[in-house]
Amino acid sequence: MMHSLAAVISVLFWIGVMGLAVGIGRRAALWRTGRAAAVKWQGLLAIPKRYFVDLHHVVARDPYMARTHIATAGGAILALLLVGVNYGLALYSQSLDIAIALAALIMFTGVVFVAYRRAKNRPSRLSGGAWNRLPWMLGTLALGLLLLGLPAPGVQTATAFSYVISLLTVLLLVAGAWELTLGAGRGGPMKHAMAGLAHLAFHPRVERFEKSPSTSPTALKPLNLDDAELGVGKPSDFRWNQLLSFDACVQCGKCEEACPAFAAEQPLNPKKLIQDIVVGMSGTTDAHYAGSPYPGMPVGQHHCTTGEFIFPNLLDPQTLWACTTCRACVQACPMLIEHVDAIVDMRRHQTLTLGEIPGKGPEVIANLRETGTMGGYDLGARYNWAVDLNVKTAKETEAVDVLLIAGEGAYDMRYQRSLRALVKVLQAAKVDFAVLGKLETDTGDVARRLGDEATFQMLAHQLIATLNTLSFSKIVTADPHVMHCLRNEYPAFGGKFTVMHHTTFMAELIDTGAIRPKPLEIDHTLTYHDPCYLARYNGEIEAPRRVLKTLGISITEMERHGVNGRCCGGGGGAPITDIPGKKRIPDIRIQDARDINAGTVAVACPGCTAMLEGVVGPRPDVRDIAELVASALEQS
Repeated sequence: MMHSLAAVISVLFWIGVMGLAVGIGRRAALWRTGRAAAVKWQGLLAIPKRYFVDLHHVVARDPYMARTHIATAGGAILALLLVGVNYGLALYSQSLDIAIALAALIMFTGVVFVAYRRAKNRPSRLSGGAWNRLPWMLGTLALGLLLLGLPAPGVQTATAFSYVISLLTVLLLVAGAWELTLGAGRGGPMKHAMAGLAHLAFHPRVERFEKSPSTSPTALKPLNLDDAELGVGKPSDFRWNQLLSFDACVQCGKCEEACPAFAAEQPLNPKKLIQDIVVGMSGTTDAHYAGSPYPGMPVGQHHCTTGEFIFPNLLDPQTLWACTTCRACVQACPMLIEHVDAIVDMRRHQTLTLGEIPGKGPEVIANLRETGTMGGYDLGARYNWAVDLNVKTAKETEAVDVLLIAGEGAYDMRYQRSLRALVKVLQAAKVDFAVLGKLETDTGDVARRLGDEATFQMLAHQLIATLNTLSFSKIVTADPHVMHCLRNEYPAFGGKFTVMHHTTFMAELIDTGAIRPKPLEIDHTLTYHDPCYLARYNGEIEAPRRVLKTLGISITEMERHGVNGRCCGGGGGAPITDIPGKKRIPDIRIQDARDINAGTVAVACPGCTAMLEGVVGPRPDVRDIAELVASALEQS
């Protein structure tokens, strides 16, 4: 009886392998509808490291699910590998059976905790539907493997009980194997397992896994403006490994939980966006989607095929334009999916092919092209605020140590206060610096994030040419968007410069003793708001805090801070497209500060300053870190 069961399991194993191959083939056929992508097949060898280190580094932020995932996935992989050895190779070793049972027990324990998570206090961000079925199907497989691996009873003769156990074992294994193989190939939840591993091998941003990447893992990829198709207008316009990455989504909703636009009830949910692209790739509808919808938009009305246009059947353009490109979704995603890249790719089609940008977008783009500024200002007026500060203007014939680039915000009177404070700090430190004056044109950051790659590249080449005529050691800027653009996105166009944020530079000045600010007396709670383009995009978290602590300031952190900080709502051209929601993102952020009774919010970005100071009603004072340092120096 036991020998017959073993033979049946061997047959089922190889049928399962074939079913898995069919399932992978079905999904791969959908991925291949995308554009070609340059990938390295050696990435397959990197899967273990990327899975156990890079992916689990993100998963570990939720200890409960980290342990659960290790037990469930680890137990399943080990058990199935042992089944492959013992039954695929027809060894039928009782010792291996015991090992299978132990691995299955570990898997089953993990499944119990998965089921408990969904049954008790289930987070609203989790999708239901088929995902609620998954613990039962995985539990079915685990029980089947457990029964299979248990040592055979001493009675070798066939009995009714042994027949029942054997039949139950086979049925449990068949049901669980179907979910893992053909069910996954048909788009079931377990497709994330096969897609997820392949995604790690052929990730669209392999630089995310490199210790010293040659290109920034957060810089947007250049667009070839000679391509016949500009941007992504159809699902098939995505690169094939992007389509693969979307299939890896586990619908955990951590991206929607982190998204500032979703919190403000604007028509964007990054999880739904990814699932809609999967719908378009698969040629189906979102009728079976069982997660949170786009706020204000019902589920069941989105459909598309891979060769049809995404807009308006699959996505509403407002969904794209609500994004602030803050990368909170990317930071939170345990499957390492690149939501922002997908959004910008689709914006490029909207802007460059259709010429459709909402709000003040067309006016801003026109101004950038005609004047080199977003507001259509006179270039010579950018540094009028410094006329009484005896600031040098950069010249081709005169070398300086530091080139101070203010950015577009220099036309704003509020930001001018921050810049004046920064200049006073530099002068107190006797830094040899100069400004660009009328030579400074916009970096093109906003144009690029609005999808106008053509205008961005024009502005980038223009500013790079200007900078290449000057002699300086480093660039310092108080605008993280300017810093990110110059440091990480200009190298693709030949502009390679050393670029520092003003908080990092001030931290160096303090460390070297160039400035010795006295402690500031602050009799209320102070918190620090991390700019997205400084913390998440560039990993600079410590320098601003180091400067504040040097001033004798005790920082009370908001619940969301550092790389997990909440966006102010000012990035990605969001204030220009101005997509309405039921709340305002900066109002939500200021409420975070109110929750800890903050009297002052220290900032390090002109965009954050403008957004947070625009909050109506009683709120904490908003001060740039340069202003605080300058105040401390005045006391010295």
